[in-house]
Amino acid sequence: MQNDKLLSVIIPAYNEQDMISKTFHTVKEILDGANIPFELLFVDDGSKDMTYANISELSKSHSEIRGISFSRNFGKESAIFAGLENASGACCVIMDCDLQHPPATIVEMYRFWEQGYEVVEGVKASRGKESAFHKLCANSFYGIISKVTDIDMANASDFKLLDRRAMDALLLMPERAPFFRALSSWIGFKTTSVSFEVQERTVGDSKWSMWSLTKYAIRNITSFSGAPMQFVTFMGWIMLLFSVIFAAHSLYRYFTGTALEGFTTVILLQLIIGSVLMISLGVIGHYISRIYDEIKGRPRYLISKRCGY
Repeated sequence: MQNDKLLSVIIPAYNEQDMISKTFHTVKEILDGANIPFELLFVDDGSKDMTYANISELSKSHSEIRGISFSRNFGKESAIFAGLENASGACCVIMDCDLQHPPATIVEMYRFWEQGYEVVEGVKASRGKESAFHKLCANSFYGIISKVTDIDMANASDFKLLDRRAMDALLLMPERAPFFRALSSWIGFKTTSVSFEVQERTVGDSKWSMWSLTKYAIRNITSFSGAPMQFVTFMGWIMLLFSVIFAAHSLYRYFTGTALEGFTTVILLQLIIGSVLMISLGVIGHYISRIYDEIKGRPRYLISKRCGY
Protein backbone atom coordinates (compact mmCIF):
# COMPACT_ATOMS: atom_id res chain seq x y z
CA MET A 1 0.00 0.00 0.00
CA GLN A 2 1.47 3.34 -1.05
CA ASN A 3 -0.19 6.68 -0.64
CA ASP A 4 1.20 10.19 -0.64
CA LYS A 5 -0.85 10.82 2.52
CA LEU A 6 -0.27 7.46 4.20
CA LEU A 7 1.02 7.56 7.77
CA SER A 8 3.11 4.63 9.00
CA VAL A 9 2.84 4.18 12.78
CA ILE A 10 5.95 2.26 13.88
CA ILE A 11 5.63 0.52 17.25
CA PRO A 12 8.59 -1.44 18.69
CA ALA A 13 7.33 -4.11 21.08
CA TYR A 14 9.14 -6.36 23.54
CA ASN A 15 7.10 -8.71 25.73
CA GLU A 16 3.96 -6.60 25.24
CA GLN A 17 1.43 -9.36 24.55
CA ASP A 18 -1.24 -7.68 26.67
CA MET A 19 -0.92 -4.32 24.89
CA ILE A 20 -0.99 -5.27 21.20
CA SER A 21 -4.76 -5.28 20.71
CA LYS A 22 -5.39 -2.32 23.00
CA THR A 23 -2.72 -0.20 21.34
CA PHE A 24 -3.99 -0.98 17.83
CA HIS A 25 -7.63 -0.22 18.60
CA THR A 26 -6.75 2.97 20.46
CA VAL A 27 -4.62 4.26 17.58
CA LYS A 28 -7.16 3.14 14.97
CA GLU A 29 -10.05 4.89 16.69
CA ILE A 30 -8.14 8.18 16.88
CA LEU A 31 -6.74 8.13 13.33
CA ASP A 32 -10.00 6.96 11.74
CA GLY A 33 -11.78 9.76 13.58
CA ALA A 34 -9.31 12.27 12.12
CA ASN A 35 -9.60 10.77 8.59
CA ILE A 36 -5.87 9.97 8.46
CA PRO A 37 -4.96 6.97 6.25
CA PHE A 38 -2.48 4.78 8.11
CA GLU A 39 -0.70 1.49 8.43
CA LEU A 40 0.43 0.20 11.80
CA LEU A 41 3.77 -1.60 11.81
CA PHE A 42 4.56 -3.62 14.92
CA VAL A 43 8.22 -4.62 15.31
CA ASP A 44 8.55 -7.55 17.71
CA ASP A 45 12.02 -7.27 19.23
CA GLY A 46 12.51 -10.98 19.93
CA SER A 47 9.80 -11.20 22.61
CA LYS A 48 9.62 -14.30 24.82
CA ASP A 49 5.84 -14.16 25.25
CA MET A 50 2.93 -14.19 22.78
CA THR A 51 3.60 -10.70 21.39
CA TYR A 52 4.17 -11.77 17.78
CA ALA A 53 1.40 -14.38 17.87
CA ASN A 54 -1.04 -11.65 18.90
CA ILE A 55 0.24 -9.33 16.15
CA SER A 56 -0.12 -12.08 13.55
CA GLU A 57 -3.63 -13.00 14.68
CA LEU A 58 -4.76 -9.38 14.67
CA SER A 59 -3.32 -8.81 11.18
CA LYS A 60 -5.65 -11.48 9.76
CA SER A 61 -8.72 -9.39 10.52
CA HIS A 62 -7.29 -5.88 10.12
CA SER A 63 -5.63 -4.89 6.85
CA GLU A 64 -3.90 -1.90 8.45
CA ILE A 65 -1.59 -4.09 10.52
CA ARG A 66 1.89 -5.15 9.45
CA GLY A 67 4.19 -7.16 11.68
CA ILE A 68 7.80 -8.24 11.68
CA SER A 69 9.58 -10.33 14.27
CA PHE A 70 13.32 -10.45 15.00
CA SER A 71 15.17 -13.73 15.34
CA ARG A 72 16.23 -12.55 18.82
CA ASN A 73 16.27 -9.42 20.93
CA PHE A 74 18.35 -6.77 19.11
CA GLY A 75 17.24 -3.69 21.09
CA LYS A 76 14.88 -0.78 20.62
CA GLU A 77 17.15 1.20 18.28
CA SER A 78 17.33 -1.74 15.87
CA ALA A 79 13.55 -2.13 16.07
CA ILE A 80 13.04 1.53 15.17
CA PHE A 81 15.34 1.31 12.14
CA ALA A 82 13.68 -1.93 11.05
CA GLY A 83 10.39 -0.06 11.15
CA LEU A 84 11.82 2.78 9.06
CA GLU A 85 13.15 0.35 6.47
CA ASN A 86 9.85 -1.52 6.19
CA ALA A 87 7.41 1.40 6.37
CA SER A 88 5.66 2.37 3.14
CA GLY A 89 4.06 5.65 4.26
CA ALA A 90 4.81 9.17 3.07
CA CYS A 91 5.62 9.90 6.72
CA CYS A 92 5.92 7.89 9.90
CA VAL A 93 5.44 8.22 13.64
CA ILE A 94 7.48 6.23 16.15
CA MET A 95 5.71 5.54 19.42
CA ASP A 96 5.91 3.14 22.37
CA CYS A 97 3.62 0.14 22.61
CA ASP A 98 2.67 0.87 26.24
CA LEU A 99 0.66 3.99 25.22
CA GLN A 100 2.80 6.24 27.40
CA HIS A 101 3.12 8.27 24.23
CA PRO A 102 -0.47 9.59 23.84
CA PRO A 103 -1.87 8.55 20.42
CA ALA A 104 -4.04 11.70 20.26
CA THR A 105 -0.84 13.72 19.78
CA ILE A 106 -0.25 11.90 16.48
CA VAL A 107 -3.08 13.91 14.91
CA GLU A 108 -1.41 17.19 15.90
CA MET A 109 1.91 15.95 14.51
CA TYR A 110 0.27 14.91 11.23
CA ARG A 111 -1.35 18.33 10.80
CA PHE A 112 2.06 19.97 11.17
CA TRP A 113 3.40 17.59 8.53
CA GLU A 114 0.59 18.63 6.19
CA GLN A 115 1.77 22.22 6.69
CA GLY A 116 5.22 21.27 5.35
CA TYR A 117 7.21 20.29 8.44
CA GLU A 118 9.49 17.32 7.89
CA VAL A 119 10.35 16.48 11.50
CA VAL A 120 7.87 16.95 14.33
CA GLU A 121 9.49 16.32 17.71
CA GLY A 122 7.47 15.06 20.65
CA VAL A 123 8.75 16.98 23.69
CA LYS A 124 7.93 15.76 27.18
CA ALA A 125 6.08 18.35 29.25
CA SER A 126 6.93 16.18 32.26
CA ARG A 127 8.50 12.77 32.84
CA GLY A 128 5.43 11.31 34.53
CA LYS A 129 5.68 9.31 37.74
CA GLU A 130 9.31 8.27 38.19
CA SER A 131 11.45 7.74 41.26
CA ALA A 132 13.74 10.58 42.32
CA PHE A 133 16.76 8.39 41.55
CA HIS A 134 15.48 7.54 38.06
CA LYS A 135 14.83 11.21 37.30
CA LEU A 136 18.33 12.12 38.55
CA CYS A 137 19.93 9.48 36.30
CA ALA A 138 17.81 10.52 33.29
CA ASN A 139 18.57 14.22 33.78
CA SER A 140 22.29 13.46 34.17
CA PHE A 141 22.33 11.38 30.98
CA TYR A 142 20.49 13.97 28.90
CA GLY A 143 22.62 16.75 30.37
CA ILE A 144 25.77 14.92 29.27
CA ILE A 145 24.49 13.98 25.81
CA SER A 146 23.19 17.52 25.22
CA LYS A 147 26.57 19.00 26.11
CA VAL A 148 28.68 16.65 23.99
CA THR A 149 26.40 16.82 20.94
CA ASP A 150 25.30 20.49 21.12
CA ILE A 151 21.71 19.23 20.73
CA ASP A 152 19.20 20.09 23.45
CA MET A 153 17.83 16.71 24.50
CA ALA A 154 16.63 17.59 28.00
CA ASN A 155 13.03 16.60 27.21
CA ALA A 156 13.58 14.65 24.00
CA SER A 157 11.87 11.36 23.24
CA ASP A 158 11.57 8.74 20.52
CA PHE A 159 8.00 9.92 19.95
CA LYS A 160 8.22 11.91 16.72
CA LEU A 161 6.98 12.20 13.16
CA LEU A 162 9.36 11.99 10.21
CA ASP A 163 8.72 12.86 6.58
CA ARG A 164 9.85 10.33 3.96
CA ARG A 165 12.89 12.50 3.16
CA ALA A 166 13.94 12.45 6.82
CA MET A 167 13.36 8.69 7.00
CA ASP A 168 15.55 8.12 3.93
CA ALA A 169 18.27 10.36 5.39
CA LEU A 170 18.33 8.28 8.59
CA LEU A 171 18.53 5.06 6.59
CA LEU A 172 21.71 6.36 4.93
CA MET A 173 23.46 6.20 8.33
CA PRO A 174 25.71 3.11 8.20
CA GLU A 175 26.57 2.73 11.91
CA ARG A 176 25.75 -0.56 13.61
CA ALA A 177 24.62 1.06 16.88
CA PRO A 178 22.66 4.19 15.94
CA PHE A 179 21.17 6.55 18.52
CA PHE A 180 17.83 7.39 16.94
CA ARG A 181 16.87 10.14 19.36
CA ALA A 182 20.01 12.15 18.57
CA LEU A 183 20.35 11.25 14.89
CA SER A 184 16.79 12.33 14.14
CA SER A 185 17.71 15.79 15.47
CA TRP A 186 21.15 15.82 13.84
CA ILE A 187 19.80 15.35 10.28
CA GLY A 188 18.07 18.74 10.40
CA PHE A 189 15.19 19.41 7.94
CA LYS A 190 12.26 21.70 8.67
CA THR A 191 11.44 20.96 12.29
CA THR A 192 8.84 21.88 14.87
CA SER A 193 7.73 20.34 18.14
CA VAL A 194 4.65 19.43 20.14
CA SER A 195 4.54 18.86 23.88
CA PHE A 196 2.88 15.87 25.50
CA GLU A 197 2.28 14.45 28.95
CA VAL A 198 3.79 11.03 29.56
CA GLN A 199 0.91 8.67 30.32
CA GLU A 200 0.91 5.95 32.97
CA ARG A 201 1.12 2.32 31.92
CA THR A 202 -2.23 0.59 32.31
CA VAL A 203 -0.92 -2.94 31.79
CA GLY A 204 2.35 -4.57 32.86
CA ASP A 205 5.62 -3.05 33.97
CA SER A 206 8.48 -1.28 32.24
CA LYS A 207 10.92 -3.64 30.49
CA TRP A 208 13.83 -1.32 31.29
CA SER A 209 15.93 -2.27 34.32
CA MET A 210 18.48 0.11 35.84
CA TRP A 211 21.31 -2.00 34.38
CA SER A 212 19.79 -1.97 30.88
CA LEU A 213 19.27 1.80 31.09
CA THR A 214 22.91 2.24 32.17
CA LYS A 215 24.16 0.17 29.21
CA TYR A 216 21.82 2.09 26.92
CA ALA A 217 23.23 5.42 28.16
CA ILE A 218 26.88 4.35 27.78
CA ARG A 219 26.30 2.90 24.31
CA ASN A 220 24.51 5.97 23.02
CA ILE A 221 26.97 8.50 24.45
CA THR A 222 29.93 6.66 22.95
CA SER A 223 28.17 6.01 19.63
CA PHE A 224 27.36 9.68 19.11
CA SER A 225 30.36 11.44 20.67
CA GLY A 226 34.08 11.08 21.26
CA ALA A 227 33.89 13.20 24.44
CA PRO A 228 34.81 10.30 26.78
CA MET A 229 38.10 9.98 24.90
CA GLN A 230 38.78 13.60 25.70
CA PHE A 231 38.35 12.66 29.37
CA VAL A 232 41.54 10.61 29.06
CA THR A 233 43.49 13.63 27.81
CA PHE A 234 41.94 15.85 30.50
CA MET A 235 42.92 13.45 33.30
CA GLY A 236 46.43 13.23 31.82
CA TRP A 237 46.82 17.00 32.13
CA ILE A 238 45.43 16.90 35.70
CA MET A 239 47.97 14.23 36.69
CA LEU A 240 50.76 16.24 35.02
CA LEU A 241 49.76 19.27 37.12
CA PHE A 242 49.83 17.19 40.31
CA SER A 243 53.21 15.77 39.29
CA VAL A 244 54.70 19.26 38.83
CA ILE A 245 53.34 20.39 42.22
CA PHE A 246 54.65 17.32 44.05
CA ALA A 247 58.01 17.57 42.25
CA ALA A 248 58.41 21.20 43.29
CA HIS A 249 57.40 20.33 46.88
CA SER A 250 59.84 17.40 47.03
CA LEU A 251 62.75 19.48 45.65
CA TYR A 252 62.03 22.25 48.14
CA ARG A 253 62.06 19.78 51.05
CA TYR A 254 65.26 18.20 49.71
CA PHE A 255 67.21 21.45 49.35
CA THR A 256 66.03 22.79 52.72
CA GLY A 257 67.08 19.58 54.43
CA THR A 258 63.56 18.70 55.66
CA ALA A 259 62.91 15.79 53.32
CA LEU A 260 61.18 12.81 54.98
CA GLU A 261 60.43 9.29 53.85
CA GLY A 262 57.06 9.87 52.20
CA PHE A 263 55.69 6.35 51.97
CA THR A 264 52.09 7.54 52.39
CA THR A 265 52.49 10.11 49.63
CA VAL A 266 54.06 7.58 47.29
CA ILE A 267 51.32 5.03 47.91
CA LEU A 268 48.57 7.60 47.40
CA LEU A 269 50.18 8.79 44.17
CA GLN A 270 50.44 5.22 42.91
CA LEU A 271 46.78 4.57 43.71
CA ILE A 272 45.64 7.77 42.00
CA ILE A 273 47.78 7.28 38.91
CA GLY A 274 46.86 3.57 38.71
CA SER A 275 43.14 4.38 38.93
CA VAL A 276 43.36 7.05 36.24
CA LEU A 277 45.31 4.70 33.97
CA MET A 278 42.81 1.87 34.41
CA ILE A 279 39.83 4.16 33.76
CA SER A 280 41.57 5.60 30.70
CA LEU A 281 42.39 2.15 29.35
CA GLY A 282 38.75 1.15 29.91
CA VAL A 283 37.47 4.13 27.92
CA ILE A 284 39.93 3.49 25.10
CA GLY A 285 39.10 -0.23 25.15
CA HIS A 286 35.38 0.54 24.85
CA TYR A 287 35.97 2.64 21.74
CA ILE A 288 38.20 -0.06 20.24
CA SER A 289 35.39 -2.52 20.87
CA ARG A 290 32.96 -0.20 19.08
CA ILE A 291 35.35 0.11 16.13
CA TYR A 292 35.63 -3.69 16.03
CA ASP A 293 31.82 -4.02 15.91
CA GLU A 294 31.61 -1.50 13.06
CA ILE A 295 34.36 -3.22 11.06
CA LYS A 296 32.61 -6.60 11.29
CA GLY A 297 29.67 -5.01 9.49
CA ARG A 298 27.03 -7.37 10.86
CA PRO A 299 23.39 -6.39 10.16
CA ARG A 300 21.56 -4.37 12.80
CA TYR A 301 18.90 -7.08 13.05
CA LEU A 302 17.62 -10.30 11.49
CA ILE A 303 13.93 -10.77 10.65
CA SER A 304 12.53 -14.26 11.18
CA LYS A 305 8.79 -13.69 10.51
CA ARG A 306 6.44 -11.28 8.78
CA CYS A 307 2.68 -10.91 8.76
CA GLY A 308 0.15 -8.64 7.08
CA TYR A 309 2.16 -8.26 3.87
